[in-house]
Amino acid sequence: MINLYTWATPNGRKISIMLEELGLDYEVSPVDLGKLAQYSPEFGAISPNHKIPAIVDTEPGKDPVVIFESGAILTYLAEKHGQFLAPAGQARYTTFEWLHWQTSALGPMLGQLGFFAVRSQEKAPLAIARFTEEADRLLNVMDKQLQNNTYLAGSEYSIADIASYAWTLAATGYLKEVLKDSLATKPALHRWLQTVGERPAVQRGMAIPQI
Repeated sequence: MINLYTWATPNGRKISIMLEELGLDYEVSPVDLGKLAQYSPEFGAISPNHKIPAIVDTEPGKDPVVIFESGAILTYLAEKHGQFLAPAGQARYTTFEWLHWQTSALGPMLGQLGFFAVRSQEKAPLAIARFTEEADRLLNVMDKQLQNNTYLAGSEYSIADIASYAWTLAATGYLKEVLKDSLATKPALHRWLQTVGERPAVQRGMAIPQI
């Protein structure tokens, strides 16, 4: 049984989507970020960085596997269950490229833009301009890749798409007003969003946790 520690954020929903895609039984332990539950000692023992998501994978007769960081969790689950990651060759490493691109660039930059442009009561024009420009650059990178590929890593749906979906959807929703000029020029990105968003497992994963 897998216990998923998560909250209703793009980072958290990467893992609920993956678990739904794999058809696994799992339990959800909500970590209420609004109440700073991520800083509890109990959660810190699972996720030393005090960030969601994290999982504890328990099997009879084996020591529990405890993992934090979404990219590490997605890789672990893909390798363990043999899905959404090629076993070898170029396709495997292309998937890793786009997975790490999301965790190191797209997610953090959209997160910073969301803070400065939407959540912060005190607006900082320089910061907003900086992160808007970088978000546009990254979305251009993504759109260019998708002009010639069905999915981010090529012709096959992978953990790279699972990692990127919720954040890209947030760009078209939560950040829509900030990024509307950028989003208007990226048809391949919108096509990909529709394709991925129509998957039943993605829809189920996006509804977790129910709060």
